[in-house]
Amino acid sequence: MTDNDPADLLPNDRVKQAALDGEVTQLHRGNQYGEEGETFEIDGVAFELVEVTERTLGDMTDEDAKREGSPSLSAYKERMVRAHGGNFEWDDDADVVRHRFERAE
Repeated sequence: MTDNDPADLLPNDRVKQAALDGEVTQLHRGNQYGEEGETFEIDGVAFELVEVTERTLGDMTDEDAKREGSPSLSAYKERMVRAHGGNFEWDDDADVVRHRFERAE
């Protein structure tokens, strides 16, 4: 069991809206925010974590970037630098956790 609440997985209102719109279906984060099968809600809509996998940034692909709302891995990397106020260096060996989610039925 993790110490983080799955409801805290999505970091801001833009990402929450993108998840509601189906544009974001996974996020890589530095910590684990729940276990497979756990649920969270955004504006009354339930989502389920369907896969929680430990990876490195170097494992990420263009497909991963698209699932996170970016058109390519290159664009995703640029977005991460902006999101972290310029204080972010891409390190292929950095440990991250991929959280895939979908609307719960």
